[in-house]
Amino acid sequence: MTFVMGPALLFCPADRPERYQKAAARADAVILDLEDAVAPADKQRARGAILAQLGTTGVEPELEPSCTIVRVNPVGTEDFEKDLHCLAHTPYRTVMLAKAESADQLKALEGYQVIALCETAVGVLNAPAIAAAPNVVGLMWGAEDLLASLGGTSSRKDDGGYRAVALHARSSVLLAARAHGKEAVDAVYTNIPDLDGLAAEAADAVASGFSSKACIHPSQAAVVRKAYAPSADEVAAATALLDAAASAGSGVFKYQGKMIDGPILKHAQEIVRRAAVEA
Repeated sequence: MTFVMGPALLFCPADRPERYQKAAARADAVILDLEDAVAPADKQRARGAILAQLGTTGVEPELEPSCTIVRVNPVGTEDFEKDLHCLAHTPYRTVMLAKAESADQLKALEGYQVIALCETAVGVLNAPAIAAAPNVVGLMWGAEDLLASLGGTSSRKDDGGYRAVALHARSSVLLAARAHGKEAVDAVYTNIPDLDGLAAEAADAVASGFSSKACIHPSQAAVVRKAYAPSADEVAAATALLDAAASAGSGVFKYQGKMIDGPILKHAQEIVRRAAVEA
């Protein structure tokens, strides 16, 4: 089973099964959360909810396995072991590992496709080694847990922009993921009513090279998907540039007053690729 990584990934508390289908209808993939979104006393009930929606055969889940991620608790915790026991009885084989901090931890998830969530100082510093693990398919970074691990109080400044240390972590995780050919997931935008701020941050994620962005509310998914879908004008401009490159027949050429070379053409190719995915 190959996991399909779309641009909008929506977290859904695993103990709220009545939200599963709603989340799936809004986003490209659902992240059933067994970690932070579920109170400690409710974690066992959350696992039961995942199992309950599988039906009597255990192979006909409500949620399509190729579009479903299960966020498990950190390696080394009792809840992690219980999460694995639960997953063994499901068709879900893509997991998000909370607070991933080393490549060795990935060995405990052999047989699963893993999106490693680097959300501590140790995890961010070890992101390159984590990305190199063979069962890792992507990295995500987390802002608030990271600042908590540093002894800080907030990842963002009063104007809503990230603090320098958060921006450093964001870039570090993106570079580590892409250096190893893995997907890169941008962190959630916690100010739910501020859809304009989300749109700006999602647009930056697209331009920076993130393959997707995580969401915490259904209203955010459409905003993220729109950011990742190139406009008709962007597609037309990229197509015209690629046509001009084909006609030029040289590595470097002048187009509309600008020098065009390989990297610029790759940008245009990415726009056309994203447009084809959205079509």
